Amino acid sequence: MPIQPENLKYCESHEWVTPPDASGFATIGISAFAVAQLNDIVFMALPTVGQNLTAGQEFGEVESVKAVSPMYSPVSGQVVEVHSELVDHLDRLNQDPYEDGWIIKVKLSNPGELDGLLDYATYQKRCAEQG
Repeated sequence: MPIQPENLKYCESHEWVTPPDASGFATIGISAFAVAQLNDIVFMALPTVGQNLTAGQEFGEVESVKAVSPMYSPVSGQVVEVHSELVDHLDRLNQDPYEDGWIIKVKLSNPGELDGLLDYATYQKRCAEQG
């Protein structure tokens, strides 16, 4: 099923997460707003499969010609898949940060953490306030 931005949960720091699938896996990426703000992305550092993440913890970074920005995990869990191909094809983030530009998949350890994240409408409002 395609990832629709309206169905995601968001962090203030512009990461998104899907609801968990039947296996308890959630997909994480960065929003179109974040990609646009970063502009020309030139490098991305990703975590490794098996790494345990805590909600709010830095799990990697994205570098553009104007800034280096950490990426924070919206949820706690273990990294089960990394979109390693993305680092060689960063243009996918500009083209589609939700489908082709996903970053990691995580086996959630606490699905209840999703309740503390922003829904799409609230996230859009915050982005509009940031300009």
